[in-house]
Amino acid sequence: MKNILRALPLLMVLAACKKDDTPATPVTPVAEPGYYRGADLSFSPELVAANVGFTDNGQRSTPLATLKRHGGNLVRLRLWHTPTDGHSGLAEVAAFARQAKQAGLSVLLDIHYADSWTDPSQQPTPRAWQNLSYSALQDSVYGYTRRVLRVMKAQQAQPALVQIGNEVNGGMLWPQGRVSSAADYAKLAPLLQKGLAAVADENAGLTQPMRTIIHFAGAEYAVNFFEALAQRGVQPDVLGLSYYPQFHGKDLDQWQQWLTTLVQQTNRDVLLCETAYPFSLGYADYTHNSLGLSSQLIPDYSATPAGQQAYLSEVNRRLKALPGGHGLGFCYWAPDWVAWRGPTATNGSGWENQALYDFNLKALPAWSAFAE
Repeated sequence: MKNILRALPLLMVLAACKKDDTPATPVTPVAEPGYYRGADLSFSPELVAANVGFTDNGQRSTPLATLKRHGGNLVRLRLWHTPTDGHSGLAEVAAFARQAKQAGLSVLLDIHYADSWTDPSQQPTPRAWQNLSYSALQDSVYGYTRRVLRVMKAQQAQPALVQIGNEVNGGMLWPQGRVSSAADYAKLAPLLQKGLAAVADENAGLTQPMRTIIHFAGAEYAVNFFEALAQRGVQPDVLGLSYYPQFHGKDLDQWQQWLTTLVQQTNRDVLLCETAYPFSLGYADYTHNSLGLSSQLIPDYSATPAGQQAYLSEVNRRLKALPGGHGLGFCYWAPDWVAWRGPTATNGSGWENQALYDFNLKALPAWSAFAE
């Protein structure tokens, strides 16, 4: 009986996933590319369901189809534990990941270990885990990660890359896994290790094992962060980074040097999990944008379609130039998060001027960087 009860969450999620049409034919496996050119399309299931009118070269086209058409080969998807509206929950993520794989794209699964957003400023513990002891919390990370991956496999949506936590600069699963001082890494490391171990155990027997990622926002202190984890036995396959010039520095030469030092000291692949740049400083709705000032720009890259394209091309070029071919690629964050609720929305997008669609929902020139 105990084993049956433990299996119920997995069975319930599988049933939810199967509400949409499971493909009649298996998803054909594809060889993993040596360099990723990806996009985080976590908003796409909601936007496509709302029939948002994205266009590319004058024709209606979903962001997934546009990414594929322009040479992209990776879709990144965030996963929330128990989201209040179901978006970014496991059923939605598994179904969309399957669509991406049917299109011949690889999938990066970004497990947040939270019910909503996580980043350096917030790492809330899922409601279902909030009263757990530290030991039980570790067990939950391991068991949950394995269940998620089993559901993904069952839905023919197995990811190529699995991210254990999102921008975990200050730890994860606060307050128990919070990092406020060097001593706190002793509490973060076992939580990350449980996630890594779950992926390793699910890799048993796979011809294409899933690679693990630990994700840090920025680059300046990345060496210290990953060294602190390595000293405690945390060794992901790939080092994930975010780079937003307004937060992480506007000197691309300095940014490249930080990455070079990281590669030289760790001898590991680096994936830029998140980046973005504006094509405008304007607004398309009444929601405050996270970037809207000229002082937030890199001087040589204007907030224009051409400037956005030049930025993404340059970031791509610098990643490819990292020593030993350790630049694994990039993911553009939320190219689809447009102002879809209308111009007067106060609960719309805070990102529409950094999307890869203009305010008329037309694909912008920066999509061409995915073929470079």
